[in-house]
Amino acid sequence: MRTVEVREFGDSDVLAVTDAEKPEPAAGEVRIEVEAAGVNFADIMQRRGHYVGGPEPVYVPGMEAAGTVDAVGEGVEREVGDRVVGMTGRGAYAEYALAGADSLFEVPEGMSFAEAAGFPVQFLTAHAVLHEWGGLEEGERVLVHAAAGGVGTAAVQLASAAGAEVFGTASTDAKLELAERLGCDHPINYEAADFAEEIDAVTDGGGVDLVLDGVGGETFARSLDALSHFGRVVAYGAASGEPGEVETTRLLFENKSVLGFHLGNALQRDPQRILQSVPELEAMLADGDLEVVVGQRFDLEDAADAHAAIENRETTGKVVLEP
Repeated sequence: MRTVEVREFGDSDVLAVTDAEKPEPAAGEVRIEVEAAGVNFADIMQRRGHYVGGPEPVYVPGMEAAGTVDAVGEGVEREVGDRVVGMTGRGAYAEYALAGADSLFEVPEGMSFAEAAGFPVQFLTAHAVLHEWGGLEEGERVLVHAAAGGVGTAAVQLASAAGAEVFGTASTDAKLELAERLGCDHPINYEAADFAEEIDAVTDGGGVDLVLDGVGGETFARSLDALSHFGRVVAYGAASGEPGEVETTRLLFENKSVLGFHLGNALQRDPQRILQSVPELEAMLADGDLEVVVGQRFDLEDAADAHAAIENRETTGKVVLEP
């Protein structure tokens, strides 16, 4: 089978297409014939060698794959031919990938494999940071950074559906138009304006109640400035390459909270806390209340181009690879 390997840490050109044997499913696993693999910024951080606890080369990247069940391991009740999307941890950038049977979701009727590949990581993350960690309540104000990205497009929709007033940042007007279509009430071009100042003006100095920050660095610092007293920030990534920093005395005197979220770690330690949202999300997708926004599609051989496009901020929604 064809697969993509990270043979050394570095820029996108370290991704190499190669041939490998099909992996055999162990007990509790299935093998998926991959039709679409999700590309996540975490894949890029791992490839750079900047991901805490990430894999060492040589490895096959990719955390989620959609396709049909090709083989099942001992104790698995799935049938060959089932249409599924699964969280693989690694190995999804390939024609065949392994996933635990307990990490599989049915692909709803009418949903393409490309859309399915955009479901697990982005929607489970968005729901968790908004609700299970962020404690979002109806009528609150929420700021979503990278509102036209994979997690961002999911978060904007979920926040709007929950009755929140949604602020969203992005780097171009075209991306902001997408975010606005999905339910963003106050789109902000962070290349043209300071988002904290914009929020201060719109809210008469009140700020937002919740910030979803996957960027870190200076964006995290300014997010604290945009936060209301008694507000909270959920940090779930550091796409800027720099972690966010905060003085605890500031949290103390301004009654602000900072929480951290990591999907993979949370699934390992308390899967039910994360997966309890799946029935609700599946129902909303089936009813058309949510959509998986698939932006760019790349052939498996063009994985390096997919990574470069994300790094250059040329993409919207979910980026997928199609073997």
